Amino acid sequence: MTHHASLTEAPPQGRRGGRAGKRTGGTSAFEQPPFRALRLPFAPTAIVSDDELEAIHRASLRVLQEIGLDVLHDEARAIMRRAGADVRVGSDRVRFDAALIDEWMAHCPSEFTLHARNPAHNVRFGGDAVVFAQMASAPNCSDADRGRRPGNQADFRNFLKLAQMHNIIHLTGGYPVEPIDIHPAIRHLECLRDIATLTDKAFHVYSLGRERNVDGMEIARLARGVSHEQFAAEPSCFSVINTNSPLKLDVPMMEGIIQMAGRGQPVIITPFTLAGAMAPVTIAGATVQQNAEALAGLVFAQMVRPGTPVGYGGFTSNVDMRSGAPAFGTPEYMKAQLLGGQLARRYRVPYRTSNVCAANTVDAQAAYESTFALWGAIQGGGNFVKHAAGWLEGGLRCSYEKFILDIDLLQMVAEFLAPLDLSEDALAVEAIAAVGPGGHFFGSPHTQARYKTAFYAPVLSDWRNFESWDQAGAPTTIEHANRVWKQRLESYETPGMDPALREAIDDFVDRRIAEGGAPTDF
Repeated sequence: MTHHASLTEAPPQGRRGGRAGKRTGGTSAFEQPPFRALRLPFAPTAIVSDDELEAIHRASLRVLQEIGLDVLHDEARAIMRRAGADVRVGSDRVRFDAALIDEWMAHCPSEFTLHARNPAHNVRFGGDAVVFAQMASAPNCSDADRGRRPGNQADFRNFLKLAQMHNIIHLTGGYPVEPIDIHPAIRHLECLRDIATLTDKAFHVYSLGRERNVDGMEIARLARGVSHEQFAAEPSCFSVINTNSPLKLDVPMMEGIIQMAGRGQPVIITPFTLAGAMAPVTIAGATVQQNAEALAGLVFAQMVRPGTPVGYGGFTSNVDMRSGAPAFGTPEYMKAQLLGGQLARRYRVPYRTSNVCAANTVDAQAAYESTFALWGAIQGGGNFVKHAAGWLEGGLRCSYEKFILDIDLLQMVAEFLAPLDLSEDALAVEAIAAVGPGGHFFGSPHTQARYKTAFYAPVLSDWRNFESWDQAGAPTTIEHANRVWKQRLESYETPGMDPALREAIDDFVDRRIAEGGAPTDF
């Protein structure tokens, strides 16, 4: 397979987050660090003691054994019964004892590699690895020019292009915005064809019925040009499985686990537990419920296929008790992130968390809530940060300007995570001696040699003094971000793809569309 020059394959150009510019040959249209594997260089924050963590674990086991969960999928209940769960005839309720949970959790791999069609974009899940995916599943999108609007194919493709060309986005985590102008029966086919061709990064497959899972896995296999056996041995796509909180596992989600795990593809089990709404109002109680639901999904994936790659997803937050609306980037959300990370490390599985906010526009609220959420993700030891760029309005909208703002944030986090240079040259004793007492370092050779790489420079920041602004004044953050995303989209280039692989994808998608796609009555 051959690949044309693209932004993600550009050589390093220093650490500055530069302005958009013209493309020259195969070089990047704007300055950015190369695509790189991020690592957490410090131990994640433990918000509770080991004894307190065990209390949450034991309480979760009580929920699973004494209360259980309703499993609405007949085959899933049969698989659970054969694996040793308590499934009573004529009832959807399934209970799990502690020994059964321990037995099946022992099969979960602690780390795995997710393979992209461009091997340079393979990513590692688990351990100290950190990967970012752009926002997913928004029903609406917006920009400063046209305002808020329903999702559509044109905006969907634009966001994919932005995700492809920014190296800080490691994989695509779903549809950035739902293109409702495509019929639901064939939407997954058109969307995944776009994802597989407009990007060369690993991607997500929605679990909304067997056909969508099977089609999505086949598109991922064709994009990589590998055999069915190699596909099963090398995870190439993934699915996020949300439980129906409280304590319910529905048909599409369970079918998704059966299909994905059955072919060795990762499933990230993520209860969506809002304290005070779908979970107890206390963070401790909401986390107990989150943990019980996550454990049930994780062990079920192992019951389907022992050794299936999995992830522990945490998405517990609180609600605004005045309106019932979800709240994000709150102290409670951060506490739940840290607790979720501790639990994932206890079970030795990769941890998924999110960069989210409840703001309705790109304003101070959006900035501080996203910063808090992102910091909770990093301090909590998040391996996979979903919704990392673009999230607005509690997940109801993907914003072009917010995407650019979040790219700045993510690149700042990446620089924070970068190893500190402690080489002899970096210790700079000779530079200090050359400048001597009372001098300055602006003009020293040591500084000049590092002029462009010494510090990270956010794209949306302008650190000039007020007096140096021009008469019209500096642009606002929204105005600046609006200009940046447009400039960057203009410089997008489709990543190279073997024509035979593209033809195979088109043949498959066109055939499935002619067959009618997938049912819409799930």
